[in-house]
Amino acid sequence: MTSATAPLDLTDPAVAADPYPAFAAARAVAPVQWHEGLGLWLAFTHAEGNAVLRDRRLGRIWRDQEPADRFGAFNLIHRNAILEMEPPDHTRLRRLISAAFARGHVERLRPWVQDLAGELVDGLAERSGGTEPVDVLSGMAEELPVAVIAELLGVPAADRPLLRPWSNAIVRMYEYGRTTAVEDAAEQAAAEFVAYLRELAAQRRRAPAEDLLSHLVTVRDAEGDRLTEDELVTTCILLLNAGHEATVNVSGNGLLALLQHPGQLARLRADPGLLPTAIEELMRFDSPLQLFERTATADVGIGGVTVREGQKVAALLGAANRDPAVFADPGTLDVGRTENPHISFGAGVHFCIGAPLARVELQASFGALLERTSRLELGRPARRRPEFVIRGLAELPVVLTR
Repeated sequence: MTSATAPLDLTDPAVAADPYPAFAAARAVAPVQWHEGLGLWLAFTHAEGNAVLRDRRLGRIWRDQEPADRFGAFNLIHRNAILEMEPPDHTRLRRLISAAFARGHVERLRPWVQDLAGELVDGLAERSGGTEPVDVLSGMAEELPVAVIAELLGVPAADRPLLRPWSNAIVRMYEYGRTTAVEDAAEQAAAEFVAYLRELAAQRRRAPAEDLLSHLVTVRDAEGDRLTEDELVTTCILLLNAGHEATVNVSGNGLLALLQHPGQLARLRADPGLLPTAIEELMRFDSPLQLFERTATADVGIGGVTVREGQKVAALLGAANRDPAVFADPGTLDVGRTENPHISFGAGVHFCIGAPLARVELQASFGALLERTSRLELGRPARRRPEFVIRGLAELPVVLTR
């Protein structure tokens, strides 16, 4: 089925601010609809979104940004990225890097992450003093995941302030309707990031350390395969971009949701044992990634339409996570929700490799906010980023009382 009008108007500021009413309206028309402006199919339901992510005939097929000479570094870090690969290349690369993200390795980081989260919350509470609004995004949500990834990779503390601006510039290329200035900034950031990591990798080859970068420099699998130089650099960039953007935005979106639902915040304070369940609910309620594209390698029937070979189809993760066919009262925040098959981490072969680490970070940051404060209040209205695909806040001013 095609739609006479666009099923989703990404030029409407109201959609970027709150896409969920538009998702619900579109879902009532058809589960999968063609968007002429974007030139792809959009899946609005949980079943179809899940199918888009899992059907092996729908692949991640990278095509270089054109002109290629203008986007040399940006294309390099995507052409060699596990997120843009399909088996067997994806299988080989995931095998080489997955050991570093095994649950046991990540769990050993938990005490360190919890200590860091506690320090950051204490700093916020001290600056706020129970009266002044402080920005939780810059003061904690952005600090914690960048520090964790940088610590994992072995990035020197003095260089860590470089990382988030590079990542921010690169991920803005994933939005629709971007400007030339956004594209130029993304390419420059990619080039600087690649050059930095090549030098850091060279240092680790000369003098290995106890960090993930040293592991990636030397790792070989049972077949003797190892990462190429470009795969190594790309993997580090992907770990930072994907590994902290989602965590930052779940932290911001999730805390805002709790502040807007004080009954749920009080419930969580009264029963901290709900924290792991609450984190999953915050990810479902306001997904940090709203759209994930795939390309058909053959004709695929999905949701009553045929996605032709070569056409793109996107799972709308936020729409899937609010599907009333799967979630009871999907527009209601419920920190005790136990039936919660959200797809915010993706599904299938591209399920987020960093999901265990993200959960540790989110449980640590929200746990510290609950344990080390007696009151949390919105100091003034939060400011949301205008982008649609990567959904997050630009500022979250909160008054914290020790």
